[in-house]
Amino acid sequence: MSEIHEGQRVAVLADSQNLYHSAQSVYSRNVDYSKMLEKAVMGRQLTRAIAYVIRADSPDEETFFEALRDIGFETKIKEIKTFGDGSKKADWDVGISLDAVTLADHVDTVVLCTGDADFSRLCTHLRHEGVRVEVVAFEESAAADLKEAADSFIDMSEREETFLL
Repeated sequence: MSEIHEGQRVAVLADSQNLYHSAQSVYSRNVDYSKMLEKAVMGRQLTRAIAYVIRADSPDEETFFEALRDIGFETKIKEIKTFGDGSKKADWDVGISLDAVTLADHVDTVVLCTGDADFSRLCTHLRHEGVRVEVVAFEESAAADLKEAADSFIDMSEREETFLL
């Protein structure tokens, strides 16, 4: 796959739920999305930055969504679904995958900010289409299959002071 150069067009797709739960379970801290976006872009041309978030009616979520927009992320918001048995579900796997495939014709690199193994096949597909795929996640919670399927992996755990608030 292509090497990194400043003329590359980059799309950054952030799986906010995955990042949040990883940062909380391992460090009991939050992700610094501004620093993560800066590292993901690495001086290249940012085409799109999308943060996929879940509305769970928590007190500070609107402030968080606004902060993401201020940083430069477009936010895609999904309502959490509660089932009859009381269980709850909300994920963006299909939405992220569809956006990545759609953006593939318009960018040189897709940066997936997630450790979710469900995106391994997406990485393989994008690379087959000639798109460079980079993964940004925490080593402790990043699936081995995902890391292997990408062209590169940026371990946020190696730079806690940079990527965590």
